[in-house]
Amino acid sequence: MDVETVMQELEVLGKERSKKMYISNGAHEPVFGVATGAMKPIAKKIKRDQRLAEELYATGNYDAMYFAGIIADPTVMTEPDFDRWMDGAYFYMLSDYVVAVTLSESDIAQDVADKWIASGEELRMSAGWSCYCWLLGNRKDHEFSESKISDMLDMVKNTIHDSPERTKSAMNNFLYTVGISYLPLHEKAIETVKTVGTVEVKRDKKKSTFLNAYESIQKEIDRGRLGFKRKYVRC
Repeated sequence: MDVETVMQELEVLGKERSKKMYISNGAHEPVFGVATGAMKPIAKKIKRDQRLAEELYATGNYDAMYFAGIIADPTVMTEPDFDRWMDGAYFYMLSDYVVAVTLSESDIAQDVADKWIASGEELRMSAGWSCYCWLLGNRKDHEFSESKISDMLDMVKNTIHDSPERTKSAMNNFLYTVGISYLPLHEKAIETVKTVGTVEVKRDKKKSTFLNAYESIQKEIDRGRLGFKRKYVRC
């Protein structure tokens, strides 16, 4: 399947309601408004195709960029490839739910995510923290350095309230994910979220969102989901 055919199929699947929702979250034209579930039949036909993924991502069309993440082959992507994708990720639904997700399935995920967290750039930082959320929620606990994750909890505790808005959201999600999915530091995560308290995330032309990881963790514990791991990261 070539890029023109995929673009045509995506355009047919577009819905005005979804388009408006994506735009309200930060997407801009070109965008069709395709629900992610509606992409699955096309993805099944293609499976993995890195060349096609690159062509689709380069279109700048939000739906095509999202679909590129579904069919990408993270095992052949290099650090410059991921950096290039981040350069094109102009809002959080691309940085955190396309690029970070794709990165999380590669062997270089932690190395690249660490550099993004240290970058000082809002969406790169957000993608770095988000990548760790996808990793911790999927991979076995022994694949991570406990001291490293512990240091990251300290970093969140000390910097979250002064971080850029989207980064705050991803950091808060990191606290939640460690608290639920990384058992060696469950207790420390609980202590950290209590210290952090409620996190205010300001949004353009919208009311602030108030996040509280402690409440979210408690709800999951009550549902018996302590230690939860996803079977798959990408859809």
